[in-house]
Amino acid sequence: MFVVRDVSPEDLHDLQLAAVHLDSVNLPDDRELLARIIQRSCQSFAGQVPVAYRCFVFVVEDVARGRVVGTSMTFAQHGSRRAPHIFFDVIEEERYSETLDKHFSHRLLRIGYNYKGLTEIGGLVLRPEYRRHPEQLGRLLSYVRFLQVGLHRSLFRDEVVSELMPPLEPDGTSLLWEALGRKFTGLSYQEADRLSQQNKEFIRALFPQDPIYATLLPTAVQELIGQVGPETKGVERMLREIGFDYANRIDPFDGGPHFHARTDDITLVRKLGRARVADRPPAAGASLRPLLVGRERTDAPPYLRAARALCPEPTPGAANDGTLALPPDVARLLEVAPGDEVAFLPLVSSSAQTT
Repeated sequence: MFVVRDVSPEDLHDLQLAAVHLDSVNLPDDRELLARIIQRSCQSFAGQVPVAYRCFVFVVEDVARGRVVGTSMTFAQHGSRRAPHIFFDVIEEERYSETLDKHFSHRLLRIGYNYKGLTEIGGLVLRPEYRRHPEQLGRLLSYVRFLQVGLHRSLFRDEVVSELMPPLEPDGTSLLWEALGRKFTGLSYQEADRLSQQNKEFIRALFPQDPIYATLLPTAVQELIGQVGPETKGVERMLREIGFDYANRIDPFDGGPHFHARTDDITLVRKLGRARVADRPPAAGASLRPLLVGRERTDAPPYLRAARALCPEPTPGAANDGTLALPPDVARLLEVAPGDEVAFLPLVSSSAQTT
């Protein structure tokens, strides 16, 4: 059995074992930084920090082995007046000379800033031995974020962004950064990416504010703009399934594509259901479908627990009065009893696994 829940300080060791396989700014392979991320998440779930600064970290736990094997996160608001969300708009420009009868199509990169903020999802990673698991653990980690958004819509912005990882060199180097960003900052990709989490002033001060013609970059670099890395293809498919599209924007550091969706248009947010736990398990022979079922509590962590369950269609009823028959092992895992309220999302059957 696997349970998805909010992270706790006791998960630090296991979380770092997962972070080794991503080592991004959001999930660094750094014990001290991870401890701060966990603390911020705990305070966010407890409502102890302003909404704009809340970061919610989820983990999936292999209950039998008693260890955390993957994680994902949601930033309630990414971008503000003090620290805007920064990106490159990818623009296509056409030029034609009648004299020469020549036509050219150029790709331009124009730096942009979002000061109002949007919600960001990211930090999704599973330990390699748990990828492509029959329980679709990557999908559970991804969906639980939208279950929370649906339950607490007012905490999140009207647009959601996911910044996908592009193809990188084996040592983690970004060819786009080497061809562009390093020339304007003198920093390595890792140095600039980490500094930008605390201070974005150097980007506004040093990056060109006029459009940059990508045509002037090496062909190999041009081909990487907006491309999704091989390890992130599953995430791209899942995002497209639920209503996200490529926004013709990329990360200014590594060129990874930005996928956007209006929050209220995301299928998982719209399909969120609520029900009361039925007083009996699913009947023998009942038609079952996979659901992500979650329960919340407000008095103590874990504040949100969720698990995959094979359940019949919820019995219709008035708002929040429909009933959902849970398998006994799932009810025990979620620590719910008949009459307790749960939320649920359909788990789309797909051969595409998020990684």
